[in-house]
Amino acid sequence: MTESFPTVPLDGAPGMPLLGFGTWQMTGSTCYDAVRTALDAGYRHLDTAAIYRNEAEVGRALRDSGVDRDEVFVTTKLPPPRADQADQVLAASLDALGVDAVDLWLVHWPPGGARADVWARFVAAREDGRARAVGVSNYSLEQVDELTAATGVTPQVNQVSWAPSLYDADVEAGHRERGVVLEGYSPFKNTDLGDPVLREVADAHGATPAQVVLRWHVEHQVVVIPKSATPERIRANLAIADLALTDDEVARIDGLARP
Repeated sequence: MTESFPTVPLDGAPGMPLLGFGTWQMTGSTCYDAVRTALDAGYRHLDTAAIYRNEAEVGRALRDSGVDRDEVFVTTKLPPPRADQADQVLAASLDALGVDAVDLWLVHWPPGGARADVWARFVAAREDGRARAVGVSNYSLEQVDELTAATGVTPQVNQVSWAPSLYDADVEAGHRERGVVLEGYSPFKNTDLGDPVLREVADAHGATPAQVVLRWHVEHQVVVIPKSATPERIRANLAIADLALTDDEVARIDGLARP
C-alpha cells in the first residue's frame, strides 16, 4: 500500500486505505481509463461490484498498470438477487478481476433481511482464502448484530451512504464499538459543495470543498471511495493526503448534519 495515505487495519487482511477509488456507473473504456489514471496517480484501493458490470475492466487496468497486485486493496460485492449463488458469484468475480482473492467481499445490501445463511458463505470464503476480509453494505447496526449473534462472526466492514449531511455520531460510535470499519460511499451526492462552512474551511487551506469533504471522512477514520472519470478530479481527490483539518473545523462540518 502507499505509505503516503493512511490505512485502517483489518484482521487477516491488508490495511484498508482510507481513500479509495469508486467505479459505480463506469463501464467499458471509461472505467478502464479511469482506473488506470487512478492507479498511476497513486490510489491503492479499488471498489467495484458484480452488479457494476465492470470487474473485467477493473482487473485489466490493474494488470496493465504495472502496480503489484499485493499493493492494491480490491473490493467487490455480491448482488442480493443472487444471494443463493454466493459461491458462484464470487468465483465469477475472481475470474473477471483476474485475481486469486479479493481483499474485501461485501454483501451489497441486505437480501430480504440480514440472512445469516448468506453470511456463513462469506465467512467460509474468508476461511478458505478467496476473500481476505468480509463485510456488508447498507446494513443497519441491528442487522450487523443479527449476523454476529447467529454466526459468532462480525462483519469487518459496513459500507453505507455517508456525507456531512448524513453524519450520525451514534452510528459512527456504534460501528467503532463493534470493531466494524465504517466505509462511506457517494460523498458528494448528498453534499452541497457550495455550503458556506465548506467553502470557508476550503479557502483556509487553499483546497476545494470536495477535498474538504473527503478529508472530513478521513479525520473521522471513515473510509471514503469517491468516483470520477475526469483525470484532474481523480488526482485532486487523492491530494487530500496533504490536507489536515482542525478539530474545530471537523466539528463545524459535523454540524451540517440534517436534523
